[in-house]
Amino acid sequence: MYMVTAKAPVRIDLAGGWSDAAPFCEQVGGDVVNVAINHYAHAEMTTDEDGKISVNYGCDIPVGSGLGTSGAINVALMAAIKGAENSEELAFKFEQVLGNHGGRQDQWAARYGGIQHLKFIGQDVERVHLVPPPSFNRWLEKHLILADTGVRHSSGDLHDSVWARYEEVLPHLMDIRQSGRDMASHVQRDDRYNLCKAMNSYTAAVGRLDPALNEPYLILEEMSDVLAWKGMGAAAGGYVGIISRNPETTKEAIPWNVLEWQIDYDGLVLSDE
Repeated sequence: MYMVTAKAPVRIDLAGGWSDAAPFCEQVGGDVVNVAINHYAHAEMTTDEDGKISVNYGCDIPVGSGLGTSGAINVALMAAIKGAENSEELAFKFEQVLGNHGGRQDQWAARYGGIQHLKFIGQDVERVHLVPPPSFNRWLEKHLILADTGVRHSSGDLHDSVWARYEEVLPHLMDIRQSGRDMASHVQRDDRYNLCKAMNSYTAAVGRLDPALNEPYLILEEMSDVLAWKGMGAAAGGYVGIISRNPETTKEAIPWNVLEWQIDYDGLVLSDE
């Protein structure tokens, strides 16, 4: 029997999400900053002595969490079947066939890992690995809390509702794109004050797309230790990222389950036996 296994990380998005999706990325261009984390999608393909193939896959994190689980699952699945090369684009195309109208940021985070500034230009992705000082990475892992609201959503449904109002929301998408560009600069320069400012700008712009997208997290506005926050992925539930000056105090104050995490620097990992 021959077996191939694949492991691909899910991600935190710091700013710019929505700008990676069509038609905006094709007409204007998008900018997203995301961080791969040490929670994974897994896929396994086995071939028995008779040449029969079976495939199994799953994820450490529930689908609908806002952490790019579907993208990570499909990168792992495509890699197990076809190999690592181009697995991110194959995963995106597969999701299109399934009717998902989201963008490409999840698949690229799962494939390459680390902290990335992803630039979306038409059908192309330009990938810039950000390499801030190690002290920044330690600060982010300590002060950015990932908390699960328990509300699950379909990012495809959320995208459909926004894109149906494309001309109306276009100015807000421009603000979202700018937040991604600003975030890339602040991360690379270890500018923590302006990083929080860019995250808050992103969150405000998402609220202008549709106030319901931020509604599950509004209790955070009343917490003085919270410096910035954003719903992960398309928002409207799932996980929220919270930057706090006093993380332990904030963890005790929020009503949600906290997910411990660290940065994943490896991205997709394949093995065979």
